[in-house]
Amino acid sequence: MSLGPATVARMTDTDYWTSVPDRIVRGSMGLCHLTVSLPPFNVDARSLPPQDPAQARAFAESFEGIEEVLEDLGPRSVLTPLPSSVRADLDIVHAAAWGGMLSIVNPAFATDGNDEPLRSAATALRERLPDARIVGRVAYHGGMEHTEDMVWLPDGATFHASGWPGDEPFVVTGDPHAVIASLELKGWQLDNAGVDLREAANEVEWARLAGLALGPSDPWGWEEMQATAFRVRHSEDAVRDMETLYFV
Repeated sequence: MSLGPATVARMTDTDYWTSVPDRIVRGSMGLCHLTVSLPPFNVDARSLPPQDPAQARAFAESFEGIEEVLEDLGPRSVLTPLPSSVRADLDIVHAAAWGGMLSIVNPAFATDGNDEPLRSAATALRERLPDARIVGRVAYHGGMEHTEDMVWLPDGATFHASGWPGDEPFVVTGDPHAVIASLELKGWQLDNAGVDLREAANEVEWARLAGLALGPSDPWGWEEMQATAFRVRHSEDAVRDMETLYFV
């Protein structure tokens, strides 16, 4: 099957990239989620309104690191991982809007410790949506695993944990105990999630604690929950950072 001129142009246009579209990606992504939950916070995820592709597109376009949505690639289950085999895959994000729950999965959130893209994106969201719970969970595998996890609650309680699980450096800012108190999490809930703050910071399951902040509204474990895949044009800064991270 031959491709039309517009399709060829879209596949070969590198915009700010210096790497060609079929260049093999180094490393891989695990979680790359940033989720915003507006009140009420106790809604079962499966009872949320259906995915709204137009609102999801607007949410994706609202991020400073995304200049433009170029193409709607259609629905995806939230359990579908982002593609990450070649450079062109890094232009794909998954975004969702289920009423008061907004989420985006973006390869530009990954890091190896040289910057903190998740914290930066969460800070911008906090300014726009001060009444929301903001939860981010990112893991990048590039020989070793680097994680960045964050919770920011409407009352100001927050924590940000970033580093190399099981290794150093690993830095936690904010107050995870204040987050636990604000969420009124019980000891059994922490135990069931495998979260023990008595452990060294680089041994704590921070992504699981972040998941508890979304409670029953956490959409990321349900096959039936739908997001929309978009091909986007990332900003020049985002592309520069991704080229440093994903290519030797």
